[in-house]
Amino acid sequence: MRAAMLEAQPPNHGRERPDPSVDPALSTERMLEVRPGLYLGGAAAVAEPDHLREAGITAVLTADSEPAFQEGAGFEGLRSLFVPVLDKPETDLLSHLDRCVAFIGQARAEGRAVLVHCHAGVSRSVAIVTAFVMKTDQLTFEKAYEILQALKPEAKMNEGFEWQLKLYQAMGYEVDTSSAIYKQYRLQKVTEKYPELQNLPQELFAVDPTTISQGMKDEVLYKCRKCSFFAQNVVLSWVPSIGMVSSAPVVDGSPRRFKYIRTEWMK
Repeated sequence: MRAAMLEAQPPNHGRERPDPSVDPALSTERMLEVRPGLYLGGAAAVAEPDHLREAGITAVLTADSEPAFQEGAGFEGLRSLFVPVLDKPETDLLSHLDRCVAFIGQARAEGRAVLVHCHAGVSRSVAIVTAFVMKTDQLTFEKAYEILQALKPEAKMNEGFEWQLKLYQAMGYEVDTSSAIYKQYRLQKVTEKYPELQNLPQELFAVDPTTISQGMKDEVLYKCRKCSFFAQNVVLSWVPSIGMVSSAPVVDGSPRRFKYIRTEWMK
C-alpha cells in the first residue's frame, strides 16, 4: 500500500513530504527528545546550526539524499555522519544500521547530545532511532517502534524499512554479512536490480552445497575461494564484474557458459 502511494505521488527525489508549516527559524522546536540526549527531527531542525549549538547538540546523523552541512559549514566541535539513503521501500538501509547505531552510541557515551534527522523526520530517521532502541534495550521491532510512535504519532517508516528492521532483529541486532539471512537479503536486492534473475529456479538457492558431494562418484565439486560458490565439473574463471565466463570442458566435452553477478556480500 505504501509503495503504491509513493508511485501515485509527484516525484520528490526520494525525500519524505515536508510539512509546509515548518519554519526553519524554529529548528529547536521541531526536534523531539526521545531519550535523554537523543533527538529526532527533520530538515528544519538543522536549518540553523547555531540553534543546535544552543540546544547542546554536538552530533548530527543525517539520513537523506544530500548532507545537512556542506564542507566547512556547521560549527566548531560538531560531529556529523551522512548516510545517503532515499525514503523508498527498496532502499538498502539495513547495511548502514551498524554504523548508525555505533555513531549514536559513541556520541552519547562521550556526553554529546545527538540529533538523528532525515527530511521530514517520519521515516528514515525514525527507522534508525528504532534500530538504536532495539539494540540498546534488546527489544523487538514491534515494541521499539511502538515506543517511537507513542512519542511521535506521525512517525511512519515505509514497509521496506520495517522488513529490514525485522531482519536486523533476527540477526541479533547486528548486521552479520556471513549469515544466511543477510545473504538472502542481498540476493533479493540483486533480483530487484536485475529482474530477469527472478525467473531462476528457486531450488538453485535452496540446496546446501556441502551435501552435494554425497553419493557422487566420478563427479568433481569445485568451490570458489572468493565467494564460496559451488559448481560440479566446471572451473570458472573469476572476473569481478557482471558478465559471461566460459568453463573448462565438462563430462561430455562441451564447455559451459554462465552468467553471474557478484553481490556485495561476495567480496
